[in-house]
Amino acid sequence: MGSKGSKSPEPSPFLDTPWREINWSNKKSALQYVKNYKPHIEGRQLRILLYGPVGAGKSSFINSVKSVLKGRMCALALVDNISGDSFTKTYTTYKMEEENPNTFYPFVFNDIMGLDSIRGVLVDDIKLALMGRVKENYKFNPVSKLSDGDQFYNSTVNPNDTVDVLVFVIPADTARNMRDETVQKIREIRIAASRLGIPQVAILTKIDQTCPEIKDDLEIVYKSAGVKEEMEQFSADVGIPMNCIFPVKNYSEEIDLNDDTDSLILSALRHIINFGEDFMNHKMNQAEDSHRYT
Repeated sequence: MGSKGSKSPEPSPFLDTPWREINWSNKKSALQYVKNYKPHIEGRQLRILLYGPVGAGKSSFINSVKSVLKGRMCALALVDNISGDSFTKTYTTYKMEEENPNTFYPFVFNDIMGLDSIRGVLVDDIKLALMGRVKENYKFNPVSKLSDGDQFYNSTVNPNDTVDVLVFVIPADTARNMRDETVQKIREIRIAASRLGIPQVAILTKIDQTCPEIKDDLEIVYKSAGVKEEMEQFSADVGIPMNCIFPVKNYSEEIDLNDDTDSLILSALRHIINFGEDFMNHKMNQAEDSHRYT
């Protein structure tokens, strides 16, 4: 018999088996998959638009992707660890250079000003970016949207200007504590993207800050009941399905690459590329069908 008043042991925060499988030992194959990617449509590039709250890790994710592809630490997008305001102010396209000089991977990232309940990028400007209406280096104005006739308004849109994948970036430690105003903005952006048929993905950053065990061993992330709960709650709040949400750890304080960190980044990137490729092909098939029947 147990002593009087004894308590049951606390349940383990980790599951016995992973709730999602990832091949941690096959980073080389995942990296080669990304490096071999070529759009089926000649002359096309895949445009990936990142958005999310201030300080979520959008720029850090871009730098992390470039680091994995280059095999060394890179700092393509500027990052600020001090300011509580959005460090990204302009609409910026980031190309990923291949091994050969002056050659680039057929996918690009766009970084924009962070979402904020009071100041930050306007939802209307994100809608314009989705449609390819925002020109490079447009400086976001948190009180006035870009309008037709402005020098940074793209009046002539070609297929490579439009967004093929919309990626929401959110820190794991604050995903369930977003302000109602921010959630409302996300829903409005998602509706606009859905009307255009654009696939949507979420990147859950800073997973190593959710518990010390994950910080010590990233491979247990898919055994973490806490991470799964955060993802499930976020999915319920904004409507992005669980199989379109990917936990990652961005490079921030490291000076050397880590295979487990790379594996999570590559897993997310591979799915982003696949979703975008499917969307581009679908648009092409729709265009061909419309021409065939007119």
